Amino acid sequence: MRKKPTVLNIKTIATTNFFNIEEMDIKFSNGEKRIYERLKPFENGAVLIVPMLDDETVLMIYEYSGGTDKYELVLTKGKIDDNEILVEAANRELIEEIGFGANKLTFIKKMTIAPSYQSSITYIVLAQDLYKAKAQGDEPELLEVVTFRMADLENLVYNEHLTEARSIAALYMARDMINNQ
Repeated sequence: MRKKPTVLNIKTIATTNFFNIEEMDIKFSNGEKRIYERLKPFENGAVLIVPMLDDETVLMIYEYSGGTDKYELVLTKGKIDDNEILVEAANRELIEEIGFGANKLTFIKKMTIAPSYQSSITYIVLAQDLYKAKAQGDEPELLEVVTFRMADLENLVYNEHLTEARSIAALYMARDMINNQ
């Protein structure tokens, strides 16, 4: 039976604009001790949205990604601001990034990225019944919005520009949710 280890101490060892890097002193139930390091964001989590023009057409964006130093094909995403609820953040990001809002926003799943050393949480949201809307966001450049057919999902996930695991997983979950509606 799993028994959660005891956290003996947590201390910040470095800080950036986006992360706290923390060192955790851990003691396992068998007496073993280890030091873990983790990235701890300052934010309230993030949303990743699957915006559907209709039951067959998803809107995606090409966005420059510093980690890979190239333009990646991704779904709309962004952080949840203080005092903002999940669906408000999802709708705000849609309006800022792709020029659409949604009348129907459905929470799909909470996901993590590399949970062994990152504590970031992303909430996946399906956006349907879209309407045109625009607002100034925090993007450094205009994002290229492109459409894809969900019927072609098997080919889309092998697109060389679509490498982000959260976007790929979200597309499959959204497809299944739409098919079961």
